[in-house]
Amino acid sequence: MGSELLNFEEDVLIASHSKPVLVDFWAPWCGPCRTLGPIIEKLAEEESDKWTLVKINSDSHPDLSAQFDVKGIPAVKLFYQGVVIDEFTGVLPEYAIRQWLEKALPSQAKSLLTKAEACLEVEDEPEAMRLLEEALLEEPTNATACGLLAGLLVFSDLPRASELAKTAATGEVRFLSLGSAIAQIASYQIRTDLDGLNSQAGTTEYLLAINAAKEGNVDVALSSLIEVLKVNRMLDDDGARKLGVALFTILGAAHPATLKYRRTFDMWLY
Repeated sequence: MGSELLNFEEDVLIASHSKPVLVDFWAPWCGPCRTLGPIIEKLAEEESDKWTLVKINSDSHPDLSAQFDVKGIPAVKLFYQGVVIDEFTGVLPEYAIRQWLEKALPSQAKSLLTKAEACLEVEDEPEAMRLLEEALLEEPTNATACGLLAGLLVFSDLPRASELAKTAATGEVRFLSLGSAIAQIASYQIRTDLDGLNSQAGTTEYLLAINAAKEGNVDVALSSLIEVLKVNRMLDDDGARKLGVALFTILGAAHPATLKYRRTFDMWLY
């Protein structure tokens, strides 16, 4: 059960530098507060190693309610290192509060993810990979870490990238298309029917593109796929388009190869 506020500076601001503090602004006359309170108190007891609950009677502390812009109660605010990092107002069911806490609570893995994404923005892939591996040691099923690392491992460790993509697909929507793209690349590892294409126009360039894609030579892969589109769009059941779209998905819109080849690739599709 959470404690009633004694000293805001000590109980919330200072304490939140050691562990996140969940502040529940409530009032005795508030019906929704009486519904939400027991749920939060139950969770606080279960997760006492992760965060602390402090309850603030908004009638007794109107100054704090005004300071933190509490316009309606119950109002729940999560403090970390002296500042509010997330909040919600009103009553939520227990499962929704659990989901909110999972997203809102800081962790070592989340900190590592933030640093890894910053590295990706400046194209420092080796450091990003190191940070993502470290994040997965902290949280092996972190979907975001799995998705980001999968995209980096496609051309060096395709089997692991494929496994990571499966976990990533349980998280953010953006990783669903990545998983499909990785599966498209991986499918060529087990196909045994490519020799049957030898008599068709564009086959030489198509096989060159497939091998280049497996090796991570995306410039050769994409330029070869464009040559296929010029002479035989429907080769291997529209295979050039499928492989090209998969490569662009993996590389992302800002990758130099995407910027160089995407416009020409699209032009030959239509």
